[in-house]
Amino acid sequence: MKIETIKTTPIDGQMPGTSGLRKKTRVFMEPRYLENFIQATFDAIGGGTGKTFIVGGDGRFFNKDAIQTIIKMAAGNGAAGVIVSQNGILSTPAASHLIRLNKADGGFILSASHNPGGIDEDFGVKFNAQNGGPAPEGLTAKIFDATTSIEQYKTVDVDDVDLSSIGTTHYGDMQIHVVDAVTDYQALMETLFDFAAIRALFASGFTMRFDAMHAVTGPYATAILEQTLGAAAGTVVNGIPLEDFGKGHPDPNPIWAKDLMDLMMSDASPDIGAASDGDGDRNMIVGHGAYVTPSDSLAILAANAHLAPAYSDGLAGIARSMPTSAASDRVAAKLGIGSYETPTGWKFFGNLLDAGKVTICGEESAGTGSSHVREKDGLWAVLLWLNILAMRKQSVADIVADHWNTFGRDYYSRYDFEAVETEKANKMMQDLRGQFGELVGQSHAGLTVTSADEFSYLDPVDGSISKNQGVRIAFDGGGRAVFRLSGTGTQGATVRLYLEQYSGQGGDIGLDTQTALQNVRDAAFAISAMEATIGRIVPDVIT
Repeated sequence: MKIETIKTTPIDGQMPGTSGLRKKTRVFMEPRYLENFIQATFDAIGGGTGKTFIVGGDGRFFNKDAIQTIIKMAAGNGAAGVIVSQNGILSTPAASHLIRLNKADGGFILSASHNPGGIDEDFGVKFNAQNGGPAPEGLTAKIFDATTSIEQYKTVDVDDVDLSSIGTTHYGDMQIHVVDAVTDYQALMETLFDFAAIRALFASGFTMRFDAMHAVTGPYATAILEQTLGAAAGTVVNGIPLEDFGKGHPDPNPIWAKDLMDLMMSDASPDIGAASDGDGDRNMIVGHGAYVTPSDSLAILAANAHLAPAYSDGLAGIARSMPTSAASDRVAAKLGIGSYETPTGWKFFGNLLDAGKVTICGEESAGTGSSHVREKDGLWAVLLWLNILAMRKQSVADIVADHWNTFGRDYYSRYDFEAVETEKANKMMQDLRGQFGELVGQSHAGLTVTSADEFSYLDPVDGSISKNQGVRIAFDGGGRAVFRLSGTGTQGATVRLYLEQYSGQGGDIGLDTQTALQNVRDAAFAISAMEATIGRIVPDVIT
């Protein structure tokens, strides 16, 4: 096998974001674009010689071609082995598990997560490190630096690998193992949850609808929910992964999973509805007539985790991203365990998990997970909910109501303003920063500002500091507004406004969410001068 060294030059704009490098699919298909980034990653980790890597993706358009390119480049860079999922279909949490299970040196995950797929939509690639988690900021900085000085990449000129058949083949000395990632992932889930109790729940007549959104979780959910746990055939819908996700938007929220929401709000509703996203790391939970916000879901899962075998001895701590509501903080306080507030991005939970400081983590963007892997895990969250329902023998709505009665309710919503002109979005954020010295004590929409700052995170494990992680404005009476520019889009800027209002214990927990948040929202609009600066106050998506 002859290694080919191909001359190249740097390509602008290959800076990894919160979850790797994301661009339009056609950009990744341009000559040298993917190859430059992959070679830069090999260079940043000290080369590929003698190392083993996991490779797979969510099945979106260009997934199969990209996998073949990466396998050949791994061989060109001297890798000892590549473990790739059958047909290249691999959920992000399953990829994390495979890295840890096989003690691999990292993995390449091909996905743009919840973004639409297709030749005219989005594609992405990220590197996960040896612990199974997303590359930390120090490593992503090295990768970017390597993209700015790259002069060549290495590959081999051989036939593509047959990804349809499980087994081992070779490129010279490099072994290529095609594995059944679904079976490996299911085996892990069986160590965490009481499958017998969940089987009994379904056997009792309990009903469910799981919308896989034509994304990667379909095969996993079908194997576990229907074939193993006894859920009725047809419980999993849209279960076949498609390159364009059936021309849908694989983001599990009430807007993009509207069919599921309509069913759950109807008289024909099953007992629980759930959905997952493009790469399987996010989740949505809905009971009959009861949507569970991701922030509440995190708090409820943490409060009830002891009902599942893997967490019966209690939790070490709970971590949440800064924009996520404080609901889980209240659970941690009651349990007498640590609570941690981190920047957005699952990589920030990695050190806390590795150090044993936390067991469960979550983000308001529908991601929850635990120490079983180093990624958020959509199907894990669904299975934990099922385990809790099996043990408590209450409805989703009753469990949520009990939680609010115990801890109070954190009314919460996120407004997404998509494809905003980057210059205008940056100006709004800069103008907000310029007000920090004068905001405290001001009143807007009947609320008095009690604090205003830019969130900065000091990692308690390695001492690293992450600055400029979002603007926070707190109000008297338990209100909060957070402004942040998202790093998951592929064009323009996505402005995210997070609104929160705590009811207090014994307060009114029965208000309409948007009504409860009206004053916080109006104050946020006024302080940010949003309409004047970006020209919009009507969001594209409200969750």
